[in-house]
Amino acid sequence: MIRQIEEEIPRLRRFARAMVRDATLADDLVQECLERALSRLHLWRPGTNLRAWLFTILRNLHINGVRRRQPVVDIDAEAQAAIGAAPGSQFVRMELRDLRRALALLPNEQREVVLLIGLEGISYNEAADILGISIGTVKSRLSRGRRALRLLMEGESPSDAADA
Repeated sequence: MIRQIEEEIPRLRRFARAMVRDATLADDLVQECLERALSRLHLWRPGTNLRAWLFTILRNLHINGVRRRQPVVDIDAEAQAAIGAAPGSQFVRMELRDLRRALALLPNEQREVVLLIGLEGISYNEAADILGISIGTVKSRLSRGRRALRLLMEGESPSDAADA
């Protein structure tokens, strides 16, 4: 069981970093998630999806932190562009910077679905379990989120396109 949890740590870290946009805060969030999961392992039902259970814990901790209005340290744009970027091409860094900015402009509900499915490769069923919503809602939020991202990456505002 511990090995299965350890295998999920890289995915948890990526999702946490994408949500909070700060590596240190993300690592703290993952650590708190792992502590919570291990201390409540008796609550996990064998045969259910461990990944979904862990992501649900992580997401709930993040939401609770936001509700408590914990300060979020925003790192500068260049540092954000360098996180996870391949060395070399300035163009790639600029695209990553623009993508991070566009993701930040999405409503939280759309951003979560885009990150879970697009970044983590989680199935629609798992995303629905993690977020506590129906698969139809996952598909709808993903579709709207992808469309908004496309428009933002093209320099348009999603609200402008909706008005047209």
